[in-house]
Amino acid sequence: MRSLFKDNIIEALTGLIVVLVAVGFVLFAYDRTQAGTRDGGYLLKARFPNVAGVSAGTDVRVSGIKVGRVASQALDPGSYQAVLELSIDKALKLPVDSSASITSEGLLGGTYIALTPGGDAVMLKPGEEITETSGSTDLMSLIGSFVNRSGDASKPADANASPAASTAPPPMTPAGK
Repeated sequence: MRSLFKDNIIEALTGLIVVLVAVGFVLFAYDRTQAGTRDGGYLLKARFPNVAGVSAGTDVRVSGIKVGRVASQALDPGSYQAVLELSIDKALKLPVDSSASITSEGLLGGTYIALTPGGDAVMLKPGEEITETSGSTDLMSLIGSFVNRSGDASKPADANASPAASTAPPPMTPAGK
C-alpha cells in the first residue's frame, strides 16, 4: 500500500485538492443561501402586488445595510397579492409608518427588499404588517414598450404637416444666385 501511495503521490494530492475545493463550494453555498442560519429576529408581514425575483432568503436592507431576509412567501387567495414574511434583526425597531419596496441592485443584479423607516414614535411589533409597499417593476415590459413606441414609423413627425408637404423635396436654388 505504501509503495502504491509513493508511486501515485501526484494523483493522491490532486484528488485531495479536488475534495477540499468541493467542500469549500458546499460551505460557500450553505453560507450564501443562509440555509443553516437561525436569525433570532422577529417576523413582519408585507403585501406586494408583484414579487418577481424575490424568494425565501432574499435580503432585506435599510439604507443598503442587510438587516434581515425573506422568511417565506405565500399568495393571499382573497386579494391575489403576495404576502412576504420578513425576518428582521431584533436589534432594529421600525416605526409603524415604514415602507417596503422591491428594488433591483442594477440592470443585471439581484433584487432585495428595501425598507424605509418612517417617523412615527410607535414601533411595529412582531407579526404586524408593513402597509406601505411597492412591488417590483417588470423590466422586460418597460423595455418592450419603449422599443415598440420608438419604432412606430406610421405616425408623421409633425402632426400638423400634410402628407404631401412632408414627402415633397425642398426647392432647389441655383448655385450662382
